[in-house]
Amino acid sequence: MDAVIETAWTVPSIKAALDASELVREGELTTRVLEGAEPVLLATMHEYGDLPIYLSVGGAQIVCSVLLWPVTEQGDRHAFNEFLLKAQRIVPLSNFAITSVNGEDVYELMGELSCKTTLQTILIELRTLAENAIDATALRESFGAPADAA
Repeated sequence: MDAVIETAWTVPSIKAALDASELVREGELTTRVLEGAEPVLLATMHEYGDLPIYLSVGGAQIVCSVLLWPVTEQGDRHAFNEFLLKAQRIVPLSNFAITSVNGEDVYELMGELSCKTTLQTILIELRTLAENAIDATALRESFGAPADAA
């Protein structure tokens, strides 16, 4: 069982911990807090083509997410959506969703963690989500959308 910490994480405490941690490889990622109604951590994953991953903390969970591509750019949307619902295990530890960004529906890949999990588990989630986002792009091609459209 994964160890837990006593004090729940906040976005600023996760940023500070990642920035100071020896678990993060040199040049692997950079972090920045985006201020808003609730702060969001932007982790830019340099080892994955500067992939942006957004991390928020709310209630008892941490949510990490990657915006993938607009739904309108997906070739056979119906078949793709049905495939995602039937084959959820294709991207371990992540879930697909559709979210609205500036009034446009966009595919999103996300993972959830306890807000009292270890920093090591948060880092594993960031890496896994980045790998799964790359794998999702390959999936996209098999349903009629070009890889370079993302």
